[in-house]
Amino acid sequence: AIRGKRFGVPRKVFTNDTLTGSHPIINVELGRALETIRSLGGIVVDPADLPSANSALKNEQNLVLNIDLKVDLGRYLQTLRYTPTKVASLADVIGYNTQYKDLESPNGEGQSFFIDSQSTKGYNSSYYSVLRSSYEAGRQQGIDYALEHYDLDALVLPTLAQVIASLAGYPMLTVPLGFYPDDTPVTPHPPHLPSPAPGLPFGLAFLGTAFSEPELIGFAYAYEQHTRTRLKRRAYPLAIPTTQLQDIVGVGLKQNDPSNPDP
Repeated sequence: AIRGKRFGVPRKVFTNDTLTGSHPIINVELGRALETIRSLGGIVVDPADLPSANSALKNEQNLVLNIDLKVDLGRYLQTLRYTPTKVASLADVIGYNTQYKDLESPNGEGQSFFIDSQSTKGYNSSYYSVLRSSYEAGRQQGIDYALEHYDLDALVLPTLAQVIASLAGYPMLTVPLGFYPDDTPVTPHPPHLPSPAPGLPFGLAFLGTAFSEPELIGFAYAYEQHTRTRLKRRAYPLAIPTTQLQDIVGVGLKQNDPSNPDP
């Protein structure tokens, strides 16, 4: 799938620490990944930068994310026939997390993203204005520009720089790229989990234009099967599953669902 294909590396999106906080270890592993792609017959165009690299990463996309989260999560929760927690909206989720803080935030994680989202008032002119500028930065001045200008089949970059695909609304497929060394200092990253941290995995992303999923899956599968990076470090024993999802998913809900005539 990779032989003869052209892969661009939009370095301005991830090598500037002020933009994405790219870690030196990630850049080292990326270099190895590019050599792997070359060894599989791929052609690497490096760099293949995007005109919108700086503006894309500074885009006010959080407004779109916040509004979408509140609206879409609420719609989804309303479709559930039965929820043991009784949550039916983002406000309910925030309330539940606050009520059971010891369980939901054992390490002191906050809900700032949820709270910001809850404060929005739904779709408005600002939302659509930011959405249009996001598409411009991610598509015409982003992914589509690079694919056409450099005659590429896909872009490759560390997963931490996923924002460009998010802006465009285009597909991105991630495979394992590497792990932080065991002596990596634990760095707090609120409200998210610490990053970087010892043994924490990071990925390699393949990006394409709209409806390029079949090609991206082929590229990623070929790379993953050749490198098998996932097998280089196993999870700690307590994190290794001992039960299959098919044995438990829905079992408890069916037993407790008052609308189920045969629990």
